[in-house]
Amino acid sequence: MSTVNFLAQEKIWFDKPRYDEAERRFYERMNGSSQTTQSTSSSSAADQGELISRIKSLELENQSLHKVVDDLRAALSKLECRVTVLEKSPAAKTSAPVKEEDDEDDDDIDLFGSDDDEEAEKLKEQRLKEYAEKKAKKPTLIAKSSILLDVKPWDDETDMAKLEECVRSVQADGLLWGTSKLVPVGYGIKKLQIACVVEDDKVGTDMLEEEITKFEDYVQSVDVAAFNKI
Repeated sequence: MSTVNFLAQEKIWFDKPRYDEAERRFYERMNGSSQTTQSTSSSSAADQGELISRIKSLELENQSLHKVVDDLRAALSKLECRVTVLEKSPAAKTSAPVKEEDDEDDDDIDLFGSDDDEEAEKLKEQRLKEYAEKKAKKPTLIAKSSILLDVKPWDDETDMAKLEECVRSVQADGLLWGTSKLVPVGYGIKKLQIACVVEDDKVGTDMLEEEITKFEDYVQSVDVAAFNKI
């Protein structure tokens, strides 16, 4: 009976899962702190290696800059020596007066005598005359344009043959009428489409429209359908 009471009061075997869990957590913490220490040490080593690499790179750049500065100083020193030599050279001081004397001598020399002037003038007039004659013989290029007109009647009862006759009766210097055709518009109405060639300096579209619309018994309106330079 006493043994049963003793075991009832002893709890270590009944609490074994709790002790196992505590032991597991303990070892997990130990392992975690060890890994953290290793990662920290490796990270600091990498940072230190990168810093050393950057320092070496800066040292190389510094050496290169020193070399460039030394080269510039040497070039500047040579340039200063050259300027000094040129300033002390006597040829530089006497060059300007010599040039002035040469200019005075040139002024004194008469390159063209009076006879030469007359011959040059005659030659110039002769060449101008020949150029004018040559230009007069050359055919002048006349600017022309091809125009396509749309002439619309009042209705479907308009005599289109008479309308075309009226349009072609418009005559002017530089105007040449071409082909024509009737084009359906709608509701049985047809428009007259007629081509012509004009000289730009003599005939314009405004003049054609004004002359054609004078036949108001047959013509309702005139439009320029196409305009091309020839």
